[in-house]
Amino acid sequence: MKLQIDRIESPLGSILLVTDGVSLCALDFAGYETRMICLLQKRYSSVELMDAIDPQGFSSKIRTYLAGDYSSLDNIPVNASGTDFQQLVWQGLQTIPVGTTLSYGELATKLGKPTAARAVGMANSLNPIAIVVPCHRVIGAKAKLTGYAGGLDRKQWLLKHEGVRI
Repeated sequence: MKLQIDRIESPLGSILLVTDGVSLCALDFAGYETRMICLLQKRYSSVELMDAIDPQGFSSKIRTYLAGDYSSLDNIPVNASGTDFQQLVWQGLQTIPVGTTLSYGELATKLGKPTAARAVGMANSLNPIAIVVPCHRVIGAKAKLTGYAGGLDRKQWLLKHEGVRI
């Protein structure tokens, strides 16, 4: 599968953005490229990444978000492959408003799976599209900052950027 990749410099370091020409397939951080490619290969079997500048305007939308226009991410189409449960969790993540957080347990309850907090956490950790599918908005019980595939420092930065007091 031929996919387009762009690299965006940001306060979080270099962001890697991958599209299929229509939708966002992956968004991750430099240093986690191996993880990102593994997830893409698991999905597409064979992957060829071709450099692109601002594919589908998505890079510009990420930059606009980082500049403080949080609504710029609202209409980015995403294409993430996962189990039905993972898809449910990732869709649930997209309903968490900017500037708010939910615990893993609260998200599980919201999804109609009140005993699945750990499973929600696992699905959250496998989210291939950081920031746009805002897994950073899910925190541990008692507002504890836990787990983020891109590193807790980035999670903290994103939450602070969105106005969440930690």
